Amino acid sequence: MAADLYIGTSSWAEKTLVDSGLFYPEGLKDTPARLEFYAQHFNFAEVDSTYYALPSKKNAQRWSDAVPEDFKFTVKAFALFTQHPTRLSSIPKSFHEGLPEKVREKARTYYKDVPAEVSEELWGIFRGALKPMRDAGKLGAILIDFPPWFTPATKNKEYLVHAREHLPDDEVIVEFRSKLWVDDDESAASTFDLLREINCGFVCVDEPAGLDSSFPPLVAATSKVAAVRFRGRNVKRWEDKKATTVERFDWLYTDEELSEWLPRIEQLRNEADSLFIGFSTKAANQGVANAAAIQRLLRV
Repeated sequence: MAADLYIGTSSWAEKTLVDSGLFYPEGLKDTPARLEFYAQHFNFAEVDSTYYALPSKKNAQRWSDAVPEDFKFTVKAFALFTQHPTRLSSIPKSFHEGLPEKVREKARTYYKDVPAEVSEELWGIFRGALKPMRDAGKLGAILIDFPPWFTPATKNKEYLVHAREHLPDDEVIVEFRSKLWVDDDESAASTFDLLREINCGFVCVDEPAGLDSSFPPLVAATSKVAAVRFRGRNVKRWEDKKATTVERFDWLYTDEELSEWLPRIEQLRNEADSLFIGFSTKAANQGVANAAAIQRLLRV
């Protein structure tokens, strides 16, 4: 039986989308109201605010209440848990005294620099805040989005296992930015075997091809949850360090480009129970326009 299919965008509250005036009716001012309207068009949304700050039960409840029963969210893991440099201000002040002095003196910190007793409590806050969404059956998966410098070194594989152990009650999907994880058949097989062993889904990606930083469009279902994230094909700005996130992910897909993924999507639907297809294209209304286009091509 084909996997349940969920299609949407990386954020229903993206400033560029709201400001464009091309999707939301005038007068929808708050996040739940916009989400309720969004859910009339799509059955999935990625929550990215949880990457920048720990979530709250209040917001998780508000989001869950705003959408119908068959709607699902994927939630990005807090930056600290993904090996990205994390703003000290994103860590609740009540934990600052438990941090080493050299850590408190910097604007950003890394997971390795945070004492285990502090990181354990932060994991607990993250998990606990999502309880309303989990209880409502609307938490599709936690997305752990690793940085380009997170390569398949032994310590990083061990960390991946560590992170999975801290999310025992949820589905987890993993996105790699370093192509060393899948650089050849042997590397890819090893990576997929590890993900299957720890029950994590592999996030397939579409992004500009042929660049040093490009991740290939490989397809694999390594758990019962599969995912595809479309990040655009803006070759000119992808590696431009002066480009903003919106400029890097500025891309309106053509039907021809999206159609390349139709057989891959069919493969994933045959191998998984749930498939999340999300668009991170950010200029104006590109995210929802691209999501609507693939809905049409898939005849959803």
